[in-house]
Amino acid sequence: MRPWSSAAVAVLMVAAITTGLATGDGLHGRDDDGHDRHDRSPYAIGLWGDMPYSDLQATVGVPNLLADMNAQELAFTVHDGDLKAGNGIPGSTTPTTCSDALYVQALNFFNALKAPAIFTPGDNDWTDCDRPSNGGFSSLERLDHERQVFFSAPYSLGQHRLRQEVQTEPLCLGVSGAVPCVENRRWVVGGVTYATLNIQGSCNNLCDTAPDPKEYDARNHANIVWMQETFEVAQARHSAAVMFISQANPGWDQSDGTRAPLRDPKTLAETDGQPDGFMDFLLALRAEVIAFGKPVAYVHGDSHYFRVDKPFQDEKGRRLENFTRVETFGDNAANGTNDVQWVKVFVDARSREVFAYQPQIVPGNRTAVPEP
Repeated sequence: MRPWSSAAVAVLMVAAITTGLATGDGLHGRDDDGHDRHDRSPYAIGLWGDMPYSDLQATVGVPNLLADMNAQELAFTVHDGDLKAGNGIPGSTTPTTCSDALYVQALNFFNALKAPAIFTPGDNDWTDCDRPSNGGFSSLERLDHERQVFFSAPYSLGQHRLRQEVQTEPLCLGVSGAVPCVENRRWVVGGVTYATLNIQGSCNNLCDTAPDPKEYDARNHANIVWMQETFEVAQARHSAAVMFISQANPGWDQSDGTRAPLRDPKTLAETDGQPDGFMDFLLALRAEVIAFGKPVAYVHGDSHYFRVDKPFQDEKGRRLENFTRVETFGDNAANGTNDVQWVKVFVDARSREVFAYQPQIVPGNRTAVPEP
């Protein structure tokens, strides 16, 4: 009998993962309490967001990207928000305002993915829907609509589903008052705890067309509670690492005012004169990252510039070695499908750093330099 090749073993591992996810068991070893105690085999996930931003991206770029992800063995995928550009595009043939058709288009994209598909909302698909260019909708009504379309069940989207924990406490606001923050999700795969957080660009709903401080206060509190509970869950389940996924780039220091809020990296206070919708969350996150000690990844979109770095500092200005920021590709609609790409993350709970990141340049979406 010939020995198994490493490639064959890897394929079988991912096949087992996908089968488990389809039944809702994930890699929990089928424990009755859902705790992850057994299988910590390596696997890969896909991260993307801030797209489509044009007709070309919706009809060509994103389908190319979905096909590329489907051609690879992924345990699950996550879109970190923004189903459209910041403003509607006059004369577009695909949905570019916040009409119901936008969310139908997105749902079809997510359900075209073979692996479980997870989504967290973006400001362009609810907070900014009150802009006249987006149809002048009520932001809260559009968020309620997203909660119904994407988050009505405790499962992911996609052709295989993954069962998730849901923030069911009525801590957020909807049109009719307090509602559960059902868009905030948590799941465990292969010894790693993952969670989504509804954290938005446009100052986290404290600026732009119609700021809503009451909505912000409620959701910000809910996000902090969900984040802190996620670390508690990770400790209880002996997770090797934690990964959060949200939309907004909150800004981490003074280095990049063209793409993010500027803030004092020691105090975490915003210094650019804009309303600060992130400081309280960042202070709470920093305390948890330090206490956890093990690897923490924070994935976001919003500022449309792929990067993997370590911008988070403690109150003395020392870099938090166990924290990594990951920003996904996005936008660049002026250059067609130029940045309609995704990030592959290799996850191995048995390794020291747990996460390894690899940008995936979709062959059909290459624009500046054609595929050789």
